[in-house]
Amino acid sequence: MNTRSSRHPDGRGLEGSVRLNSTPARNAPSSSGHAAVPGQPSAVDLPRRGGHTAPAAATPAHSRWGQGQPGSIYDYIRVATFAIGPDGRISQWSDRAAEFFGLPAAEAVGGDPITTFVPRELWQRGRARLERILAGEEWVGTAPYRDATGTESLAEVYLMPGSALPAAGATCLAVDLGRLRRIETDLAASEAVFGQTPTGFILFDSRLRLQRVNDAFATGVGLGTADLEGLTAHDLFPPSEADRLAAALRKVLDSGEPVFDLRLHATGVPARDGSRLWAVSLYRLDGTGGQPMGVAGQVSDVTSRHVAEREADGVRRNLALLNEASAHIGSTLDLETTAKELLDVVVPPFCDVATVDLYTALLAGESAPTAGRLGETVLSDGCGELRRVAVSSVVGGASSVLGTITGLPAAEPGGTLCYPRRSPHARALRTGRSVVPEPGPDPLLRSTLIVPLVARDQVLGLVQLSRAIGSEPFDARDVAIAEELVARAAVCIDNARLYRREHERALILQRSLLPPGNPAASGLEIACRYLPSNNNTEVGGDWFDVIPLPGNRTALVIGDVMGRGLRAAVAMGQLRTAVRTLAMLDLDPAEVLTALDEIARGLGDDSAPAGPPSAYGRLSSPADEEAREVYLATCVYAVFDAVTRRCFFANAGHLPPVLLSPGEPARMLDVPPGLPLGVGGEPFEEVELTLPDGALLGLYTDGLVESRKHQLDEGLRAFRTALSGGSKGLEELCDHVLGELNPHHGEDDIALLMAKVHAFPEDSVGDWKLPPEPTSVAKARELACSWLLTRGLDELVDTTELLVSELVTNALRHGRGDIRLRLLRDRGMVCEVWDDGYAQPRQRRAQETDEGGRGLQLVSLLAERWGSRRTPKGKIVWFELTL
Repeated sequence: MNTRSSRHPDGRGLEGSVRLNSTPARNAPSSSGHAAVPGQPSAVDLPRRGGHTAPAAATPAHSRWGQGQPGSIYDYIRVATFAIGPDGRISQWSDRAAEFFGLPAAEAVGGDPITTFVPRELWQRGRARLERILAGEEWVGTAPYRDATGTESLAEVYLMPGSALPAAGATCLAVDLGRLRRIETDLAASEAVFGQTPTGFILFDSRLRLQRVNDAFATGVGLGTADLEGLTAHDLFPPSEADRLAAALRKVLDSGEPVFDLRLHATGVPARDGSRLWAVSLYRLDGTGGQPMGVAGQVSDVTSRHVAEREADGVRRNLALLNEASAHIGSTLDLETTAKELLDVVVPPFCDVATVDLYTALLAGESAPTAGRLGETVLSDGCGELRRVAVSSVVGGASSVLGTITGLPAAEPGGTLCYPRRSPHARALRTGRSVVPEPGPDPLLRSTLIVPLVARDQVLGLVQLSRAIGSEPFDARDVAIAEELVARAAVCIDNARLYRREHERALILQRSLLPPGNPAASGLEIACRYLPSNNNTEVGGDWFDVIPLPGNRTALVIGDVMGRGLRAAVAMGQLRTAVRTLAMLDLDPAEVLTALDEIARGLGDDSAPAGPPSAYGRLSSPADEEAREVYLATCVYAVFDAVTRRCFFANAGHLPPVLLSPGEPARMLDVPPGLPLGVGGEPFEEVELTLPDGALLGLYTDGLVESRKHQLDEGLRAFRTALSGGSKGLEELCDHVLGELNPHHGEDDIALLMAKVHAFPEDSVGDWKLPPEPTSVAKARELACSWLLTRGLDELVDTTELLVSELVTNALRHGRGDIRLRLLRDRGMVCEVWDDGYAQPRQRRAQETDEGGRGLQLVSLLAERWGSRRTPKGKIVWFELTL
């Protein structure tokens, strides 16, 4: 600004704010134009009052000369210089003065400093002061001024005579007093922060040598602050760490990009607590002109935090391992799969080699060999036979590795082994507690942990975990995590064991309710298959049956109880028993299904007892209501007559039978499906069909042709195609059909019943009609004996003659209409006597005084078996003799 118009805030001009010093002012600038700063010596000491100068510091000349480093104090304060000639006029005006006062040199040089800077009312006093200064008196004072931007501030002005001689002129120096005071305050605060901060502070110069450190850093490295000055990174850290720090310092100095949280291990530093871990953050220091001054850094000891972070990471890993175990282990109810799932979780995140050994008795559905339970008496001696069900390793030769550690032959997956009584494995099996044995001679393994599989207070086996050389040994935390993992797996394995036991029992029950092998049937070749589902679900209610009937007839039955599990198998057994009972009553197929429908509905009503009685009546529990669920089943019932090759069908909601006639493709029989058993309300229809010789009849359940992967029509088409292109042998054909269809799904149980028709030879049947006359008895005996003798059955003549006489006589006495005699030769010899009477013969015990009633007793005594059945026009009484 032009100070001619400036005024002090209190209304005084420059003269009113000046102060005379009897001694040189503190921090007075030198004549070179540079201000003195606390802690830094001037290039030239200021003259004392009266023109005397103080002696300079005793510093060698070569150390005072040279280019200064960036970051001088003059980069941060505002300083201006100008000179007054002997004539009292401004003789020199620097660029800084022009910038400082906002007055160009063209206007200032040659001007009167009194009229330029001093208000008019103070000109007289100012001129007197200027005369004394030119006479050799020093003067220091303060004055307000306005810079080039118009901002008003306070300046401290130094007027120094050029010489003690008169008329030598004077040198003037002006300093921005406000900025100088701020710098003094900032320096004091910086010193306080630098000295009192609890973290380390380091300052490297442009040559990357330590220029200054604080006490916190010096204490951390165990050296004094003076000893650290001038050291480099390689003097403080091991070579590898020093190289990293030096590279980071060079990068920060060259690029200006800071580096944060550089972790350094101070193993080579004489730290008070041994090896420490430091976190260093570096940033570049630049001067006002942008020149790099050096690199500053903040150093923190993060050893304890690093240890805490490692522990936290370990806890997180363990929690993640447990979460993965919860999600991965126990996805199936298979023992071997569950054991492999455990090893998939622990190898390699937790260990390098792992095995699972289970008692062989468990795999057979039995209990583990124990003499007690945990917490009661002692367990077994731990020497029982175990089977290695799963092995996993990231080390070559897992089995051989684990074999050498125990001194036993290596056990491959699926092999059996027994641990010695004094081995750590036997101790773990005996006590039910984990064991960490001493490291063995195996050079590949460093540490081993043996954890018993315990579920429901029963030891099921053990899990052996090993870590290879180069890994950390198992500690107490690892043992706790391993026990938790194995405990979860043990519950899943025990569930799989219990499920396997129940599943096998249900299969045994179900198979016991099915016909053993391929049952024999008159005029039919039978082949049957039953396959449980291959996904280890519960057993189903599929069943089939082949029931021999009188008169060389055979009932073919196939059905499927809706639902799964033991209850479905039990319901299937009840329905199968009911079918066999109804079949022996010689009912028509439709009548059999009608009766079965009533039985199925009765099973749902009476399968669970009512709840306990109360004062208001009998109540039922929720479990009872669940037990009273409706039993639904589908069923096909067919009766084949081997003599006439006629077959009668009735269907209760089941898939239709398939027929393969010679020379024709397989086709589905058009049998009305009807409603499933247990629904009720609708009668069942019956269909009659004559089967040609060599025809193939197939009955099956939906598991063979139905799947979630394809439509039912596709499965039926594939079934017909497999039948048409299969082998001529019935057994081979069954295997061919299952091989073509079952691998595509196997989601449900499969029952398959195949029957091939073989016509009776003509000489195997003898059929005659006799009038209802007494002479027909003798005629019947004659015909029967002649037929037997012609076929070489001489040994049956006497018995047959006697029994035919009895049956024909009963037909004459108790029946009506013509009498029909038929002899059939198959696996045995069957004799049938037909009449039109509906009264069924009934065997009774004859008393000693009775004249009759012993004929049927005689038939029962001499025949292999006998019976009677109804016909549409009467009845048939028959007996069978063994060939």
